[in-house]
Amino acid sequence: MLSFLDFYNPAHLNLEVASAIIFYFMVYSLFGWLLENSYSKFTGRSFFKPNFFLGPFKPMYGFAPIILVYLISPDSNWMKVILLCFFIPTAIEYLTGVLLYKLFQQRWWDYRDLPLQFHGHICFPFSICWIVLSYLCIQWLHPQIVSFLDVIEPVWTWVWPAVGLYFLAELALAVRRHSITEIAAEHQ
Repeated sequence: MLSFLDFYNPAHLNLEVASAIIFYFMVYSLFGWLLENSYSKFTGRSFFKPNFFLGPFKPMYGFAPIILVYLISPDSNWMKVILLCFFIPTAIEYLTGVLLYKLFQQRWWDYRDLPLQFHGHICFPFSICWIVLSYLCIQWLHPQIVSFLDVIEPVWTWVWPAVGLYFLAELALAVRRHSITEIAAEHQ
């Protein structure tokens, strides 16, 4: 299976790498959906909160670990790891929030009532949470996910193209659905 170094070598950017990236994206997006909905339930709201996708996936949580795995090698010093675990998820959260708001005039989260927030898209308390969650993900969870992918790889080899197409379809449907929602809101 792929090592950390495979991401650094352009010669290894092939179908095996694409397969692994889609697997990691799927798993971490699902974990993100579970995390957010569990947090929502724990804080007194319902378990099912509005989602950009129809399915149980939060793409932000898929992208951040993939980028972190690419940027953090096993010999990275701890300060680099901590800084990346702060900046990468925070930057993805901010860019996603801005993009979704610009495109659809909707907020899927809003930190305007929290301290040390920026435009309501990011806030320092949650960025600290991202450090902890990202560090645990990279140091503990990701090696387990890699091992699991090794076990299911014979099946995953046949399934991953369909999963990749599923995510492209989800994206297209979500953009269409939220664009229609925005247009309908403008005409009311």
